[in-house]
Amino acid sequence: MKVYFNNSCKICKAEIDLYKKEKIQEIEWIDITNNELAKKETSRNSRELLRRLHIKENEKVIEGAEAFLALWKKMPKYKFLYNFFKLPIIFNLFSFGYEVVAFFLYLKNKKQLKN
Repeated sequence: MKVYFNNSCKICKAEIDLYKKEKIQEIEWIDITNNELAKKETSRNSRELLRRLHIKENEKVIEGAEAFLALWKKMPKYKFLYNFFKLPIIFNLFSFGYEVVAFFLYLKNKKQLKN
């Protein structure tokens, strides 16, 4: 599993650093900052990568709240989050909340995009 995240965003980095401490061998952490290979591997442009968390597993790319579910499912310490947030009504609320937060983080960090 490859996790594509914005290491230049302090909030994003802080959260991902928590997950990295779990040292899950099958997770590869990819910083999207000025990363042409990340764009190629995900078939997403810089703007799309900056806008949401992305995960690539078994050649499938997922993003946003669904990507968090996939990540938490792989991490024993965070599996309780997967079990809770995968519930249909909870997932819909989580997905909406994620999009709101991700949008504001995108606005805060979009200056790093090359024009």
